[in-house]
Amino acid sequence: MNTRTDGIVIAIDGPSGAGKSTIARLLAERLGYIQIDTGAMYRAAALLLSRAEINLDNLAAVEQFCQNIDIRLESDSGKQVVCANGIDVTDQIRTPEMSLLTSRTSTLRPVREALLKSQQQMGRRGGVVLEGRDIGTVVFPDAEMKFYLSATVEERARRRCEELTCKGEKVTLDGTIADVVERDRQDSERDIAPLRQADDAIAVDSSRLSIEEVLTIMVTMCRNKIEAMEPLP
Repeated sequence: MNTRTDGIVIAIDGPSGAGKSTIARLLAERLGYIQIDTGAMYRAAALLLSRAEINLDNLAAVEQFCQNIDIRLESDSGKQVVCANGIDVTDQIRTPEMSLLTSRTSTLRPVREALLKSQQQMGRRGGVVLEGRDIGTVVFPDAEMKFYLSATVEERARRRCEELTCKGEKVTLDGTIADVVERDRQDSERDIAPLRQADDAIAVDSSRLSIEEVLTIMVTMCRNKIEAMEPLP
């Protein structure tokens, strides 16, 4: 039985570089909802495990470590800030190396179980937009709106390369394409909660669409769903 009290749950899944974080943030702003960036939470967990030099093959050690992590999403002047064990790691989690490490650590059951509980707790009342790899299939399979946002490998790599270059990273388009292909493989082939489109998700290909065009599509569909669910006077 649906017990949402503050609105609906909107799930946005899709591969790396499809624009999920940007769209989720803007969609939340348009609807007056809260954005929960689950990908950032997994990146933060990966960073903590890396810094603590935890052997990822030792699941007992990973599980023990995850019992003591505190990952929070906060807002500072309208910008999302990712805090891991009290430290702002917003910029540190957005490197190519951390992207690949996150894909590996997110396959570990102790990591997923620890963050799953936090994500469900944050979104249980509704009025939230969550984006990631398994939101509509695992985290909130009963979400009222589900989108699967994708784009071609080349387009996703181009966007990522441009983003990293603007941050001063020395990357090449060919190298970024290879990273995107590898990330897709890891995400799709992992045993636990692999990346896939939920059966009831609406597919949106952003390859040739602007951010505003994608946003317009999603806002319209979400508002129609919200209006349809409102009780008659």
